[in-house]
Amino acid sequence: MANKLLFLTGRLAEPRLARTVAGLGLPEGSWRIANVGVKVAALMTEAIVRHRLKAPLDADRVIVPGRSRMNLSDLKEHYGVPFERGPDEIIDLPQFFGKGGKPPDLSGHDLRIFAEIVDAPTLTVEQFLVRAKTLVAEGADVIDIGCQPDVPFPHLEEMVAALRKEGFKVSVDSGDVEELRRGAKAGADYVLSLDETTLDAVAGTKTVPVLVPKPHADLASLVRAIDLAKAKGIACLADPVLDPIHFGFMTSLERYAALRRERPEAEILMGTGNLTELTDADSQGVTAVLIGICSELKIRNVLVVQVSPHTRRTVQEHDAARRLMHRAREDESLPKGYGGGLLSLHDLRPYPQTPEQVAANVVRDQNYRIEVAEDGIHIFNRDGHHVARDAFELFDKLGVEADGAHAFYLGYELAKAEIAYALGKRYTQDGSLDWGVAADRKAEDLTRHAGEGATLKAARKEKADAAYRRNNRDDEDREG
Repeated sequence: MANKLLFLTGRLAEPRLARTVAGLGLPEGSWRIANVGVKVAALMTEAIVRHRLKAPLDADRVIVPGRSRMNLSDLKEHYGVPFERGPDEIIDLPQFFGKGGKPPDLSGHDLRIFAEIVDAPTLTVEQFLVRAKTLVAEGADVIDIGCQPDVPFPHLEEMVAALRKEGFKVSVDSGDVEELRRGAKAGADYVLSLDETTLDAVAGTKTVPVLVPKPHADLASLVRAIDLAKAKGIACLADPVLDPIHFGFMTSLERYAALRRERPEAEILMGTGNLTELTDADSQGVTAVLIGICSELKIRNVLVVQVSPHTRRTVQEHDAARRLMHRAREDESLPKGYGGGLLSLHDLRPYPQTPEQVAANVVRDQNYRIEVAEDGIHIFNRDGHHVARDAFELFDKLGVEADGAHAFYLGYELAKAEIAYALGKRYTQDGSLDWGVAADRKAEDLTRHAGEGATLKAARKEKADAAYRRNNRDDEDREG
């Protein structure tokens, strides 16, 4: 039996919400909408909900507007029904509900991320641990100690021990077999990279070697190494080695596919840095395609480096990509319509309202509202409505020349709006532009998305905000 859904909203949004929910294809009788009496849905409070929504509720789940600041845990305790924060915009409800009437679950994955710190010999153990903790927080599963050619590494064993003490999985990456042997004896979980001639470097340890072809690109030698490890009872990962574009990239992809066909049971690792680091392109798209290849070939390990400035968030990108691809594969679906943070420069639905819908907004006070639609930046209040593609064209129409604080606020918001319009991104007044995993969310956005109480952005002009709320309360008193 389908869950009964209750959507909370305000007067302005109710008609659009009703049309949108009706188009979701939910079972008849499984949903209803409650208008709690406020004009702007984002301004509803716990007190208003408790006053106007009487218990018990004939619902199994309650969906509240994404921008509301209510404490959903308190409401759940009061009503005995889960309260969930929906998307910020009504237009995003279809994506929010995904398949089966629920938001897509991006918590699962089956891909292990090795995050390499490439200059380990030059760092103290304490310095290395600081970096390692950051990478784990970003999504790394294994911290890879990157050795350097001809650079002494007397504290390798100490570094391995320190990472293990912190509870981290550890790998050692070196072209020097002796360093790999030292890492294995020190208790490293993995070593990169050995071949059929050097496999004995892990003898007598529980370390899992990552095997590579020797000579480079010789798939037959890699298969022999896999078989030799199996004969010796040694678990291993196999890496056919991904080459850069124009230096064997396509052929190297074919090696991964060929290895999967020849050894269907093999655990495979792909090092993605030769593409993300060595291609002057935003790494998110590159990463998404590579993790899609891993998903199809059931490659469950990737080695990631983030050295180049343009790849400084590649661990987060790999983490987001593995969750997206896993969800899509489990659903037997395209990796589309799940969100997940890999769309940074452009949004799928940048404009939540058409120009006609924006123009139809009724404002009864002097405080400016800003919206972005396909025809440009809209700024309007009770005295007028202006549209432009260049924010500078709007300033002399606003009448804030003598009000520095208000002018600063509007300038800041209009600059955001112009960026959003230029890129095709979603703009929300008093909210940050959403850059996905490409940038950290600001504290107030994290708080709002986590479902906890938060104030509006502190930079907003205090008297304008107070007037805006006061005018809405006046309207609520008169109309609700």
